[in-house]
Amino acid sequence: MDRRSFLRSSALGGSAAAAGALAAPAYAQGKRTLTLVTTWGRGLAGVHDAAQYCADQITAVTDGQLTVDLKAAGELVGAFEVFDAVTSGQADMYHGVDYYFVGQHPGYQFFASLPFGMTAQELHNWYYHSGGHELHNELGQIFGLKSFLAGNTGPQSGGWFRKEIRSPEDFNGLKFRMPGQGGEILGKLGASVQNLPGSEVYQALSSGAIDGTEWIGPWADEKAGFQEITKIYYTAGFHEPGPGLSLAMNLDVFESLTPAQQATVEQVTASANQWAHALFMKNNASALRRLQAGGVQVREFGDDVWDAFGAAAQEVFAQYMGDDLYKKIYDSYIASMRDSAAWIEISEGVFTRQRNRVLG
Repeated sequence: MDRRSFLRSSALGGSAAAAGALAAPAYAQGKRTLTLVTTWGRGLAGVHDAAQYCADQITAVTDGQLTVDLKAAGELVGAFEVFDAVTSGQADMYHGVDYYFVGQHPGYQFFASLPFGMTAQELHNWYYHSGGHELHNELGQIFGLKSFLAGNTGPQSGGWFRKEIRSPEDFNGLKFRMPGQGGEILGKLGASVQNLPGSEVYQALSSGAIDGTEWIGPWADEKAGFQEITKIYYTAGFHEPGPGLSLAMNLDVFESLTPAQQATVEQVTASANQWAHALFMKNNASALRRLQAGGVQVREFGDDVWDAFGAAAQEVFAQYMGDDLYKKIYDSYIASMRDSAAWIEISEGVFTRQRNRVLG
């Protein structure tokens, strides 16, 4: 049968043939559905929003040529299983925070937040203009990933406690939720550190399985409801001064996209950084006022506690310096942070201090 005869007979082939004819143009145009798995429970304030923003914008900007199907934690795989799901090809990409994956490689800590590390602005300076993104991809290539920053929470709070922290010794035996190297630092102070996904934290704190937790900041913490359990809240923490969220795509999938689609992913994730950071920063102050009106007691760690955090941090960093890639990323990160901080301190830092003094 020649091609014309085949097409003619197909046109007369009934409803099944008609259905096939409808499907064929979509395939020919390269339309694809990509599965995005996340470390976030559906509806978690800010972080799930950032993942949904990426999914919606990639779909919209490609005019549906790429449709991103978002699966929240537990809907396809568990929160801590998204890395393996993408590297194995079970899913096409994940959205999460990369310090959940320091067990894969400790270098992933830098692309979330290093304790005593970068603010959001400093992180973006490094990532986009001082080699950070290239290092993220160098690390990702080990696992077959193409990685992008895709959101930022701004400075995270020190956390919720059942009792005040008056000295470093108060961490001894404390059951506390904190992931990544921040948790390792608390472990150096004697804490029993738990690494729990966000959707499980409220129940663990409520049941007494943990004595305290950090999560994000006033807005997300209020939404999570921690103020219903305890009223002692430390609003400045050492562990995450400006943590990035990440979107990582299976490298084979990324390389199968057209150049325009690849550029869309890159631009959408960069946009998500600004969008999510602004979302958190816009909501935090009003949320903190509501928390305080509800009886939450805002506290700051004392200098001796901060000093203990710092000494433990140096011990934690030192134990990874034998890994060449970790040290390479660390050296690049610290050099960029010091460079950015030197200018920010004498420009924006002076201005905000004087502005607040003058305007009251």
